Amino acid sequence: MRFLLAVVSFCLAFLCAAVGVGQRTLWLGPNSHQEQFPVEASEKYTLVDAGVLAYLPGGQTLIARGEGDLFAAYGRTSDMVAWLADTSYNHVVVEKVDGEKKIVSSVVDPVVVEEEPADETAAEPTPTPEATPEGEVAVEPGRNPAGSDLWIAEFTDVDSLIQTFNLPAEMSVLVAADGTVPAPADISAKWTLDNSTPMAGPLMVAGGVFALIGVVLYILGIRHMRRKRGPRRRGLPPLPVTEPLSLAEIEEAEGKGVISSTPKKTERRALVALPLILVSSLALSGCSPDVWPQAGNETPTPTPTPTVIAPEDQKAPVLLDSQATRIMTKISEAAAAADTSLDAAAAGERLSGAVLEARSVNYTLRAKIAEYAAPSAVPANWTILLPQAADTWPRSFLAIYKDDSDTTIPPVIMMATQVDPWANYKLTYAGQMEASAVVPGLAPADIGATLVNPDNQFLLVPPNDLAAMYSDIIENGENSEFAPIYDLAGDQFRGQLLTKRQESLDAFNTTAAGTGEMTFASAPGTEAPVALATLDSGAIVAVTVNDTESPRSINADAVIRIGDNPVLTTLTGVTEASTGFLTTYTNQLFFYVPAQGSTEQIRLLGYSSSILKSEVLP
Repeated sequence: MRFLLAVVSFCLAFLCAAVGVGQRTLWLGPNSHQEQFPVEASEKYTLVDAGVLAYLPGGQTLIARGEGDLFAAYGRTSDMVAWLADTSYNHVVVEKVDGEKKIVSSVVDPVVVEEEPADETAAEPTPTPEATPEGEVAVEPGRNPAGSDLWIAEFTDVDSLIQTFNLPAEMSVLVAADGTVPAPADISAKWTLDNSTPMAGPLMVAGGVFALIGVVLYILGIRHMRRKRGPRRRGLPPLPVTEPLSLAEIEEAEGKGVISSTPKKTERRALVALPLILVSSLALSGCSPDVWPQAGNETPTPTPTPTVIAPEDQKAPVLLDSQATRIMTKISEAAAAADTSLDAAAAGERLSGAVLEARSVNYTLRAKIAEYAAPSAVPANWTILLPQAADTWPRSFLAIYKDDSDTTIPPVIMMATQVDPWANYKLTYAGQMEASAVVPGLAPADIGATLVNPDNQFLLVPPNDLAAMYSDIIENGENSEFAPIYDLAGDQFRGQLLTKRQESLDAFNTTAAGTGEMTFASAPGTEAPVALATLDSGAIVAVTVNDTESPRSINADAVIRIGDNPVLTTLTGVTEASTGFLTTYTNQLFFYVPAQGSTEQIRLLGYSSSILKSEVLP
């Protein structure tokens, strides 16, 4: 019976081990699958839809091979389609062909926007491309996709570009060279397939266990047979005639070792073989997690946290945190380089509007006045981010940076805008925050905020009218019609402006009293306001307000001299004038404007002021 059980155990051991090893050898499926994309080789761009990368489950690896520099980037599909709208490109998608999903490619033609002429006489035929001396049509140079702020991330390599992705459904991948030569035609995707065999390990271990049991049963059977003196299938032969033995013969027989020790040696060899069999089975099973059932993959229980739910019709935010950090770094680096070289053209690559105007004047003054102060540096990071939620242009984002390591540095509030898909974000507004400023409730960066229309009537004051309102408050203070809805007590900028005006007037009257006069005025700037909604249906609004001071002569024989003012002398090119001067300062202002019906007041959050121009009065 023991031998029969041993045979059964050995058979089970062989079966388990064979199935386990077979799962990792003969029946093991492929660990990856690769598909080639059928793209047009002459196109400069190839857009790979996210559905293509999700064609099979598992890790997504994009492989592009060509000559020279290769480029790939991923971002929102809508952004990439907008960036490619004015050119043709390969579009790789997944479609049903004969009832089966297949990867197909088609060439998308550029979108042509026909502009109607102002009148019939202005209508002119569209000019045709100029021909080269050889008779070939000149082709417009391509646009390099590298460095666009639309991309969430971009990658470059030479001759071969291999990149792994795990993209959601609303994102796609753009593949190109440098925009001037065709994109690589050899593009494929590779998916990592799950070929794990979680039962292979247990089966091979079970085979080792059954082999061990079989060996033990076999040894027990041998020992049992030895003890029973072997099987007795026939009768014993007749015993020989016995003769008496002497005690010396018995002792001599015992000394020669009549009792054999062979069974003990057999048992030792078998016991030595047991660990070898067990170690072999464990070695075959391996330590790879692919051959064992995985435990501990339960989804952790989430901890409830306060959330902000975006409206159903709200679009996705125009950028992610990583994009905002990269954009702010580029803006900061461009501003720092321009501040060092005093190059307004270089500053214009990343600055615009009131920020660029202020820096351009600063560069002019610093080129002539050695001790003139440089503008404040642009932070390369952000602490609070509020991107616009939109899929159209122009689009903006608000950023606030606070230096936690140095509390003496006031926080900086900034607004950046991207005018179209082919332009990068440029800093349009920047200012230092009030010491007592309280930032209203803002939506998280992954939800974003809607852009408030300039004529929005659901705020206490529409963004278009905010600069005029503040100009009236500067001039009239508590007597302004807007004083009841404005927080005058928390406005430090107005107090500084009025103090500066009084100091300038006092200095002027010391020499020009009776022969001249100095007047001051405030008026809205030319920059369009930018407003992003807050959680309480209010808005943070950025505007510009220009402040002017004008010393002028009221006596025909008198002149206004500014020889002791190097700033005005540099900007006007003269030291005196019989009529007078008009100096304009531009002020970038950030306000919090509550919604209609709110009990809160409009309050100033931050500001910056700089000289804009100075000219001789006519």
